[in-house]
Amino acid sequence: MSWLNRVRNAIASVTQKETADNLWHKCPGCGQMVFNKEYEENLSVCPKCDHHGRIGARTRFQQIFDDGHYTLYPAPRVPEDPLKFRDTKKYVDRLKTARASTSEPDALLNARGTVAGRAAVVGVQDFAFMGGSMGVAVGEAFIAGIHAAIAERLPYVIFTAAGGARMQEGILSLMQMPRTTAAIAELKEAGLPYIVVLTDPTTGGVTASYAMLGDVQIAEPGALIGFAGQRVIEQTIREKLPEGFQRAEYLLDHGMLDMVVPRRELRETLGRLLDYVMPEKAVA
Repeated sequence: MSWLNRVRNAIASVTQKETADNLWHKCPGCGQMVFNKEYEENLSVCPKCDHHGRIGARTRFQQIFDDGHYTLYPAPRVPEDPLKFRDTKKYVDRLKTARASTSEPDALLNARGTVAGRAAVVGVQDFAFMGGSMGVAVGEAFIAGIHAAIAERLPYVIFTAAGGARMQEGILSLMQMPRTTAAIAELKEAGLPYIVVLTDPTTGGVTASYAMLGDVQIAEPGALIGFAGQRVIEQTIREKLPEGFQRAEYLLDHGMLDMVVPRRELRETLGRLLDYVMPEKAVA
């Protein structure tokens, strides 16, 4: 055995779990490096600058439901590729990639559980699934969540995170705007509350439909909320927009939101709201 092989064999190998990529998280807000364990224990919020990171649906359910216990509703079955769309890749291939990376059927999941002791149906959009875009599957899941809430006489809480309508489904994606709006009307006719929590980012057709129709409008700190992008608006009106335009705090100051709530306080805040809007409902 050569001296090179002896030295190489003497060096302890580093497992995948011990690499720097798995130990550290770089905050997109302040650029600081934070231990992944510390970041996750802080609910994916940067302990240095309070930047609220994007999280998936199951992580959100774990955080928002009491003791992390919940019952997941099955995803509705919808046509995979109704328009046979293709750009640089086939739409079906993009769906396969998104499903492989997130392990979810589409961008919106519904679950039932208790939030600070109050029973509720909760829907969560995952921005990691094709930018949380609203297609037929998202529309059907939203409507299914509303119908489940009506059937069980429970409030419906939606956590939004989307880049808008899903372009690969064309007019079918845009049709989800009136469909979801009609479902909200059904919920209100049943005398049940609809609470919206806007997370970063919530834009496009989602903002123009179910994201802004809540009985109570909540947002996480720093969330980007709007319809068109800031640059598009500036080019259209030929004016410079104010600092922080389309951020949650700016919208709160200008009356578009009811409150901005840090992630660590969301469960208790939602529990108090549900206690107020449905005082007759017993603990599940």
